[in-house]
Parts: sequence; C-alpha cells; structure tokens
Amino acid sequence: MTNSFLYSDTPLRWANALSRLAVWAGGALTIASVLLISFDVLARKFLGFNTGAADELSSYAFAISTSWALAFATLQRANIRVDVLYQLLPVRLSALLDWLSLVSLGVFMGFLTWYASDVVISSWTQHSASNTTLGTPLWIPQGLWCLGLLWMCVVLALMLVRASTALVTGNTSAIKELCGMRSAQEEADEEAAAGERLVQAERNEEAR
Repeated sequence: MTNSFLYSDTPLRWANALSRLAVWAGGALTIASVLLISFDVLARKFLGFNTGAADELSSYAFAISTSWALAFATLQRANIRVDVLYQLLPVRLSALLDWLSLVSLGVFMGFLTWYASDVVISSWTQHSASNTTLGTPLWIPQGLWCLGLLWMCVVLALMLVRASTALVTGNTSAIKELCGMRSAQEEADEEAAAGERLVQAERNEEAR
C-alpha cells in the first residue's frame, strides 16, 4: 500500500523526493567502489600494480552511502522493529508506541548528529588528513557522512510534526501509515505492484 502522506503532505513529499535522490547517489557511490575494488584486484593479479586507494575510498563510500540512505529507509518504514507483541496490541496503544519510537529515534539521531558534527569540525580546525598515500583531508568524507545524518534529522522532524498532529487529533490510522510497522499485506501489495511493473516493462520491450 502506498503511503499517501508522502504525496499529500508537501514537506514530506519533497523530503521523500530528495531522500530518493540521496539513495540513488549512495547507490552510485557503492557501485563505483565495487568497480574500483574489482579493477584493483585484477590489476594486481595481471598487471602487477594496484591503485593503493581502493580500501580507503570504498570505506568512505560505504559510510556516506549508509548515512544518505537512512532518511529514505525511515520514510518507507523499512527500518527493523520487533513486532512479537506489536500485532496483538490495541490500535490506540500501538499508535502511541509508533509515535514514541519516532521520538526515540529522533533523540538518538540528534545526539549522533551532534557528535558527528563535532568530529567534522575538529578535523577541519586541526587540518586532519588520513594516514595513507592519498592523504585525504578527513573533513571531506566526514562532512558528506554527517550531511546524511543531518538530513535524517530534518526528515525525522517533519515526520514527528505530522505524527504529533495526528496523535492529538486521534488519527491513529495516519500515525500507523506514517511511522507504524509495515504489515505483511502491505509488503505483499508492494511486491505485487513491482511484479506488475516488471511485466509491463517486458511487454513494452516486446512491442518495440
């Protein structure tokens, strides 16, 4: 089932669009690091040399792409939660727990982003560089990593405003749709929709 709040609420709609772009950028970084590592391995095997930077750059890419994917995963409710008792709780209580989980995540991300920004500032002021052949100024990869965390905080703030409004007005279905756990039916519907898009794409290719 499509989350209607990501399309009916303007701030969340923009946040979802920007988060999707961030995921694509993070995926591109991951693919680039895979290609670099593959080239490094093949060059060492058959040409007798290596770039000497694959390990370092791929570690930066992994950290950056992970932080850039956090906001989109949260908007899509793809984060992992334990649902042993959740499905058995009354609707109002489960909605309250959904709201509390969003608040807890926001507090955690706030502290994490605060300390991450302190690391970036320290690297900037101290002119810290990696102890490698590249000598990368550490504030660059750390800053890109912190940017993903900061965007996550912005998205969480938007979600919390919307969820709090729904909680005050008693709109429990809105809370569950925005930050509740995805049901098995929702996941099945999403997979079915993805299958239909794949079939339609194959039909379009055949029609050409």
